[in-house]
Amino acid sequence: MAAASYATWMLEQEARALLTRLKRVKPFALHETMLPAASLLPAAQTGIERYLMQGRRELRSLIQRYIAWLRGPFGRRANPAHAQRLFSLLRLRFNAVLTQFDLFNDALTQRSESEIGVWLSGLEVVSADALTIPGHYYEVPPVICYLDRGVGAAIRRARTRLPGGGENPVAVIRIPRERMVGSGIASSLIHEVGHQSAALLNLMNSLRPVLQGMQRGSGAYSTTWLLWERWISEIIADFWSVARIGIAATLGLMGVVSLPRAFVFRLNRDDPHPAPWIRVKLSCAIGQALYPHPQWQRLAQLWEAYYPLDGLDAAQRQDYQALQVTLPGFVALLINHRPESLRGRSLAEVLQVQNRQPQKLQALFQAWRQEPSKMYRAPPTLAFAVIGQARSDGRMSPELESALLGKLLTHWALRSTLAVSAGCSARAEQPMPLLANYNQRNRLINYSLRRMT
Repeated sequence: MAAASYATWMLEQEARALLTRLKRVKPFALHETMLPAASLLPAAQTGIERYLMQGRRELRSLIQRYIAWLRGPFGRRANPAHAQRLFSLLRLRFNAVLTQFDLFNDALTQRSESEIGVWLSGLEVVSADALTIPGHYYEVPPVICYLDRGVGAAIRRARTRLPGGGENPVAVIRIPRERMVGSGIASSLIHEVGHQSAALLNLMNSLRPVLQGMQRGSGAYSTTWLLWERWISEIIADFWSVARIGIAATLGLMGVVSLPRAFVFRLNRDDPHPAPWIRVKLSCAIGQALYPHPQWQRLAQLWEAYYPLDGLDAAQRQDYQALQVTLPGFVALLINHRPESLRGRSLAEVLQVQNRQPQKLQALFQAWRQEPSKMYRAPPTLAFAVIGQARSDGRMSPELESALLGKLLTHWALRSTLAVSAGCSARAEQPMPLLANYNQRNRLINYSLRRMT
């Protein structure tokens, strides 16, 4: 066999091998085992399956076109190096798409753990509640959650480009396993939700011109305002968390950034995260602005006792003094900012922070102790805010908090599952018009054919 012919034959075998591996990538609905209460909400399940179906279809088409090219006149005349170069690009694309499959697979395989899977489903109900704001400012995207090692949460936002191409159909939130389930779980979760909300409302692009104006007009503090602008993405997410769950957000943040002293005071001007020391002080200041109460000053003083400024060198002390001087003005800017996306309303107004005032949360805790069923009917973020306030007040132990959160997450997951089932049942009982029935049948047939090819 001539060298060129042998090369063509080998490359075709490799391409056909890719096709065989692609056929083994099945819809998650066919191989993921989970309790019904641990399953994804239909919008998330449908979005992921459609995305992966499209990816499989595109890969299959690319591979088949490559094989046809090899067999055609251009492929037969091509030298082995050129044919191999095209195949290597094809394989890179193949692996990039499979990486996306793995991304969702990592999130969905945990659903087979009965307790953990149900809790993750409950967290997705919390996420939806944290994303939803009155006024229809945006369409709430589906959210899926999963656990991972480490202490920091993260999000891959919906409607962003994935590494292998295409738009992410769902928001994927990674939760630290060490926070499941207990103090700080809501802080981590809702901070990541804040990133998604900020993107949907275009808040960073709205705030950056304002912060750049502060840099030009602040004289000696221009560099400090540059830092506030550098950190604005993480700060907005922290703001969202405080606005939704009150002091639980700050306590959870402290749990994440309570690190050895050198890390707490490390001020990396290239890091989008504020230095931990000023980040906690900022969270307390936001809380005081949204929910005036002595608890915020008490918490800020505790943080300063943990990490006193004594011992910093002159340059560090100057940086942190400048940050503290500009902090009140920065918080006022956040509180009063009225972006176009909110139709002239402020974040505090849209998020209805009047319903999260400490006195109201304390009163709800008392009422729920007398009638616990009311807690289960409350919005999930409100329940987290009440529990966080009770924990801060010393009226709830860590053990009771963990047990209660586990029950609530299970309840929300079950309630969501039953609501979806009831909705499907109601639709199934309605007579389907002839045309709709015909179209649905064709969609099912087409789907089955795609599965077999």
